Amino acid sequence: MIKRSIAKTTKQLIIENEELHSRLVEKEKTLLAIQSGEVDAIVVSSAKGEQVYSINSAETPYRVFIEEMNEGAVTLTKEGIILYCNQRFVELVQKPIECVIGSYLNRFIALNDKSKFDYLLAQQTHNKNDVLIVSLINSVFLKLSFHLLPPYLQGDYFILIATDISEMKKKENELLELHLLLKQQLDQLQDLRIDLINAKIEADGAKSKLKIINNKLVKEITQHKLVAAALKQKLKHKKAAT
Repeated sequence: MIKRSIAKTTKQLIIENEELHSRLVEKEKTLLAIQSGEVDAIVVSSAKGEQVYSINSAETPYRVFIEEMNEGAVTLTKEGIILYCNQRFVELVQKPIECVIGSYLNRFIALNDKSKFDYLLAQQTHNKNDVLIVSLINSVFLKLSFHLLPPYLQGDYFILIATDISEMKKKENELLELHLLLKQQLDQLQDLRIDLINAKIEADGAKSKLKIINNKLVKEITQHKLVAAALKQKLKHKKAAT
């Protein structure tokens, strides 16, 4: 009985040893991957759900990239509160960073565009990316690209990329003004053409009237000549008879 118990314990120890060895090999592979830079982050399961821990050496280049990029980068809550923004976004809104982080983003949006921004923010889902063009209170035009971050990143946050399109909007307005000017000139030319056509019609009508009057005068003159010739002939015969 004792031997059987000992034999069973030994077998269990061998199995447990193999499992521990397998887990040790797996951990060593993970550590090797982290040390070699093959892993950017680690996902850890806990009572609060999956949490992501980024590796400092991998995170630093991305942070530098976000800070140096030419577009504004913003992390927002679902309520539209700015949790983070890069230096470029601060430059776009033209406010100190301490006045930007912690503020509602729609505070910087022009009144006419606030409602559509708030509406779009409320409609965001994990499977949906949207783009919105808004004007700021400082007259800067931005193209905003929205993306709701995945839930394992500890919260329902948005990542927002803001691109300055003020110059493009300026060109668009200039083209619109040019289009309106050309349309006005085209309408004026159309009106002038109609006036010329009407003038030609009137001239042709007057010409036709003159032609009719002229033909009438020619007929009358011809008749007068015939009458005069007849009278002349009659006087001639009368003189001859006397």
